[in-house]
Amino acid sequence: MTASQTVPVPLSKRPEFVYLVISHLFAGLAGIALATTLGLQVYRLTRDPLALGLMGLIEAIPALSLALLGGYIADHYDRRKITLITSVVIVACVAGVLWVALNPERWGIGAIYSLIFVYGVAAGFNRPSFSAFEQQIIPDDQVARATSVLSSVGTAGSLIGGPLAGFAIDGLGIPAAYAIVIALLALSFVCVALIKARPMPTPIQGETIWQSLRAGLRFVARSQPLIGSMALDLFAVLFGGAMALLPIFADDILHVGASGLGWLRTAPSLGVLAVMLWATRRPPTHNAGRNLLIAVAAFGVSFIVFALSQNFWLSMLALFFSGLFDGISMIIRGVIVRVMSPEAMRGRIAAVSWMFIGASNEVGAFESGVAASWLGTAPSVFWGAVVTLGVVALVAATMPKLRNLKLSGEEAVPE
Repeated sequence: MTASQTVPVPLSKRPEFVYLVISHLFAGLAGIALATTLGLQVYRLTRDPLALGLMGLIEAIPALSLALLGGYIADHYDRRKITLITSVVIVACVAGVLWVALNPERWGIGAIYSLIFVYGVAAGFNRPSFSAFEQQIIPDDQVARATSVLSSVGTAGSLIGGPLAGFAIDGLGIPAAYAIVIALLALSFVCVALIKARPMPTPIQGETIWQSLRAGLRFVARSQPLIGSMALDLFAVLFGGAMALLPIFADDILHVGASGLGWLRTAPSLGVLAVMLWATRRPPTHNAGRNLLIAVAAFGVSFIVFALSQNFWLSMLALFFSGLFDGISMIIRGVIVRVMSPEAMRGRIAAVSWMFIGASNEVGAFESGVAASWLGTAPSVFWGAVVTLGVVALVAATMPKLRNLKLSGEEAVPE
């Protein structure tokens, strides 16, 4: 049997990939539980949608400002070590929020915002380094399947994390919910610590940090599939999403409380998980560009339905489909970044990708809060989703290389 005919080692038989999978599971659980708990605590302290938006902005400012520097560091220093150090800082921030939650009247919303800011600083370095380190662990011959598996288990964690936080808050209180988050983050940390460090690419001799950063930005800007897929994610979630406003929908529109909020948080993850499990066998990557555009447009339509709904179960269904279409988008974007990133630039390209994702999530939360304050909660979600459909049409018309992109096997083939 020749080398080209060698049967690849199954992902389940690669111990370090298994550790990575388990880490994603615990991180998914912790992430959604933390977002659910923080959002509900801030809203109940302030009863102001703008306070939820400020929470996202305060995290985004340091995370986005430092992302490019984090990408540079991830391409020049031990990615595993950076991931572990910043993970400790993140755990410390959650511990600080737990301390505030024990006596919120004494510490106030300012203390929570301060800890979220430090969390954002750590995230600015953690996300590029972990993403680049993860790409070194994924086998080159199984990129699409590995991406689907990792997304599936992260989503499975998110699926449980929302209800877990909701029930913990209702049954034990907000501090107990934060304690659960800390335990989950610690387990994720242990899994990453069990993975060996990978050799770093040789940096270009004499290249300054600014030249290095510009090289990464130029590479992304000149690739329609990279910049186009990132821009679609940015504007779809920036305008079309409504996750930051779910505490308002749960308390004031649907009247379902913390437990209902947990299920609303879970509904998109159910959709993502369904498509991820399907994609482990049949990744939606052959007509990648076409599929990506359709998925983002359908994501926008899902939030139009959610904005108009006054019924809990219809809202759940709309959020489920938003997650399903977002899952298709996540798979395609993940494979595009993995396949089109040279080894020496993975940290910087991951940083640019995280800047788009961070802007869509955290700045999107701020946009949602401001729009809800001006327009009302449901109207702001409706018109944001309409803007998303306009962005999809614009990208489809102006980026033919993305529109015609095919990912055959593991190779990107623009037509």
